[in-house]
Amino acid sequence: MQKNTPPRSTIRLTRRGRIALVATGAVVVGTAVAVPLLTLGHEEHGRPSTLVIPEGWRASQVYAAVDKALALPPGSTKKSLAKAALKLPNDAEGNPEGYLFPAAYSLQETTTPEKLLALMVDTANEKYNGAPIAAGAQRNAMNLYQAVTIASIVQAEAATEADMGKVARVVFNRLERGMPLQMDSTINYALGRSTLRTTASDTRIDSPYNSYQRMGLPPTPIDNPGEEAMRAAINPPPGDWLYFVTVRPGDTRFTADYAEHQRNVVEFNKHQKKGDARAAG
Repeated sequence: MQKNTPPRSTIRLTRRGRIALVATGAVVVGTAVAVPLLTLGHEEHGRPSTLVIPEGWRASQVYAAVDKALALPPGSTKKSLAKAALKLPNDAEGNPEGYLFPAAYSLQETTTPEKLLALMVDTANEKYNGAPIAAGAQRNAMNLYQAVTIASIVQAEAATEADMGKVARVVFNRLERGMPLQMDSTINYALGRSTLRTTASDTRIDSPYNSYQRMGLPPTPIDNPGEEAMRAAINPPPGDWLYFVTVRPGDTRFTADYAEHQRNVVEFNKHQKKGDARAAG
């Protein structure tokens, strides 16, 4: 970390968390994220005809959704990974996180978890290996897997598509300055949860996904990003931003000034307390 960086214990880069999961109908139970089954089309014999994987879902959510869609016992899809023969990059080391591409997938009577996961990964490879994405990654001196990892953070942190490019720029700026990313979304991933509240204790957990304690990118993507997040990751706009916080819906504030960011965080906390008061009333 650079000497002019404020102490790690006082920095709050963002406390937005994974609010997108609430919008898609997921709920948090303890530290586990419960997964809704999103389907389109008619159902025959209780089985959906189409499975929709939203942008930003984690692999664990995808596995659970596939189990539900195919009426399989919980854990079946995850167990099928060993025989799925997924075409993943070497850096993934067999972990498909980031490569279960968000889209609508048709379900047939012959559909198996292995076939469905392979289709998701093949779709991701088709999207990522094309000239725009591959060239964009190379232009930013990173490989595709690193680009997908950054895109997954962007997907988790950006409140709107309009904010995605700025979030990506914050990631690049922090990496270039040797600063820890300090993203709450990576803490949430490590703890298997989705929340806007990250405590000081949370930031001390022993995990390779703890971007408060570990330098650089997390070891894998933290979700499965969509195309807009990927575009932001390879082509962020110019800017000197180092901090951001979503004070309220539609009001994400980016700044390079730590003192200004702290004022924004104070305002964020005030709005959170107001929300708690209304919920308790």
